[in-house]
Amino acid sequence: MKKGVLTLGIMATSLAISFGTLDPAKIDEITGLKGKFNEKEGVYRVSFPRADVKVAVDGWTMPPFMGLGTWAAFTQGSHTEAVVMGDTVLFEDEVSAVMSSAFENGLSVTALHNHFFFDHPKVYFMHIEGRGTTEQLATAVRKLYDKIKEVRATNPQPKDSFAAGSLPEKNAISADPLNAIFGLSGETNNGMVKFTIGRPATMHGVKIDRDMGVNTWVAFAGTDDNSVVDGDFAVTEDELQPALKALRTVGINIVAIHSHMTHETPRILFFHYWGRGQAKDLANKIKGALLATGLSGISASAAN
Repeated sequence: MKKGVLTLGIMATSLAISFGTLDPAKIDEITGLKGKFNEKEGVYRVSFPRADVKVAVDGWTMPPFMGLGTWAAFTQGSHTEAVVMGDTVLFEDEVSAVMSSAFENGLSVTALHNHFFFDHPKVYFMHIEGRGTTEQLATAVRKLYDKIKEVRATNPQPKDSFAAGSLPEKNAISADPLNAIFGLSGETNNGMVKFTIGRPATMHGVKIDRDMGVNTWVAFAGTDDNSVVDGDFAVTEDELQPALKALRTVGINIVAIHSHMTHETPRILFFHYWGRGQAKDLANKIKGALLATGLSGISASAAN
């Protein structure tokens, strides 16, 4: 009997050493999933297939095993109890709500992109990361996954539009109010207005800036009271989360997060966005995200 107790004690100690500060049972309990432990890497990973919506790629119904798996991986942190990284399979009408859930629960969003061509419905992949206690991170991940279920419970099939109503056939955006908001002189074209703000960087020892593609741009179409804004932010790694949060907080949709270059200094990430509403209101929302980056390194120049 004593030998059995001793053996169990040794096994428990061995598992504690293997898992470090992670608590796999707690992760399973909170996320509602059953994970797997990679002892060599010290990683505990939970996952589930997006089998709730059928996806066809180039006319072929894709089994979730072929790349439609959502996962979150936990490992011991260096300055925090744990670190989580993950990839979340999303449909277009899920992205905004799930991204907001990530921010509300202390997670960072590090990428948003597609993996396929000719997929129906369109599938996006949102990468996340976070640091904290195992309980905090597992809870954040669970809320992320619950948000997906909430969206799909309301609409079993993904929507194919933002449902924001149609835009006027003729564009008639007033440039002056927007110029005043941004403190720049925007480019005008057939009733549309666009601002392009460069930021200096280097790549392969060469200076690059606005016209080489290192820029933040904002474009408006429609009318002053019924407009659309879209564009691209060029941000450093430290600026990415504040800028994303600033836009999501005011209801601007983030539609892509990725890189455009390699070997650039500083490292520049780009995210694309889309919003609907009154032009001046949208401009102020975008300006808020610009201010969230501190406008660090951004030259006050606009396309002319």
